[in-house]
Amino acid sequence: MADAGDDKCDAEAELLQRHKKERKDLQSEIQKLKHSVSKDNKKKKKEITDKIALLEAELDCRHEKELADLKLHTTGAPQKLAGTVDEVVDKVGVLGVGDNEESDLGQQAQKKASKAQKQRAKKAAEDQEREDRIREQAIENLTSSRHLEAVKIGTLLAHRGLQIHEITSDGNCLYAAISHQLKKQQLMCTVDSLRGRVAEYMRSNPEEFMPFLTTESGEPFSEEDFEKYCHELETTPAWGGQLEIQALAQVLKVPIEVIQSEGPSLVSGEHFTGSPIVLTYYRHAYGLGEHYHSVEDRVETEEEFT
Repeated sequence: MADAGDDKCDAEAELLQRHKKERKDLQSEIQKLKHSVSKDNKKKKKEITDKIALLEAELDCRHEKELADLKLHTTGAPQKLAGTVDEVVDKVGVLGVGDNEESDLGQQAQKKASKAQKQRAKKAAEDQEREDRIREQAIENLTSSRHLEAVKIGTLLAHRGLQIHEITSDGNCLYAAISHQLKKQQLMCTVDSLRGRVAEYMRSNPEEFMPFLTTESGEPFSEEDFEKYCHELETTPAWGGQLEIQALAQVLKVPIEVIQSEGPSLVSGEHFTGSPIVLTYYRHAYGLGEHYHSVEDRVETEEEFT
């Protein structure tokens, strides 16, 4: 007879197979939507692109929730442990011992059984609490600021023919995203070299940046504070923001556009004529704070719009 582990594996395999079919069905639906609009109908094409992005996001979230629910309903571990000590208690009476010894052994076994039952109950409660947290988190993810922000930015990128190129969250995300964009233009700049050029530009033009920098107590930066800021920017994985983007636009002599979920894109160095660098900015992507990703051309899973 198949045990609970086999049942769980079978249920998970069946769910993943259904998810695979639903994703394939969605791709078929997407192709029908694409073919339903003519190539020169830009307004309708934008509406279809937005709808496709939302359909894909909704399917991903539903699949995530169903997997979390499966884990909750197929645990089975506490039930599998039950009965091990009880079986020992039942067998004590058939041992070849005297009445007094049998009684003592029975009492000891009952005490052990009682302790084991408490342990099983405690473990079952802990398992249930953990699974409840998983399910609650899956539900929360559907309406979280992080999810809504990702859907909005994904939609904005989709009708520009772009998609996210993920950048590691390690303090260097701004410079790594810029480096990725430059590589697309056949320009090689490392994170360290970009940091060095930004620090050098800021030191040479303090009047452009010092008025916007304050200490933790809210006091304006002194020259010493500003030098420390530039030194950390150059030598540590200090997070970069809008001031560093302005400096990067100046040293690279290209426009830098930052797409965000709320409000219009922010463009620095718009007076430059070089190929623009495009980044995405997230306020809620990571628990540690704000984050930048790069972008790349959107990859269609099937044929393009006709």
